[in-house]
Amino acid sequence: MFSRSVMVSVAVSSLGHIDLFFVDHGTKVNGKYYRDVLLHQQLLPAICDLSGNFFTFQQDNASAHRARETVQLLTCETTDFIAPALWPAKSPDLDPVDYQTWGKHRSRMHDVDQLKSRLIKEWEHFHQVFIDEAIRQWRPRLRACIRAQWGAF
Repeated sequence: MFSRSVMVSVAVSSLGHIDLFFVDHGTKVNGKYYRDVLLHQQLLPAICDLSGNFFTFQQDNASAHRARETVQLLTCETTDFIAPALWPAKSPDLDPVDYQTWGKHRSRMHDVDQLKSRLIKEWEHFHQVFIDEAIRQWRPRLRACIRAQWGAF
């Protein structure tokens, strides 16, 4: 319905989920921005507040995620990091937020502000049962991806 898009970062776990972090419109999410803003200022502190210092950090293979400096940072800053070499490119089939969570938000919006407001409202009341189901599906989905030779399934 509208031409602008919304980029959001979030983390989920069996302990719950963190708040949504929106990327300002027009911001180029390169490796530096991803590390300095999204990881250092937002995601990692929120994840640690939720889970302490023990968590598995998984991301997709976006160029900012697989940048050498990003991989080094996450290898040092997290206790269990799934490195890009172990992750198939463009694999929403293996990202619990993509295959389970975002699919729950399906309604028409008229502008970006309305979309952001709706996402925040729904996210505040998002049921842990959906996250738990997504986590339970992860290993079977990983096996399906291997059977598909790292392709879509």
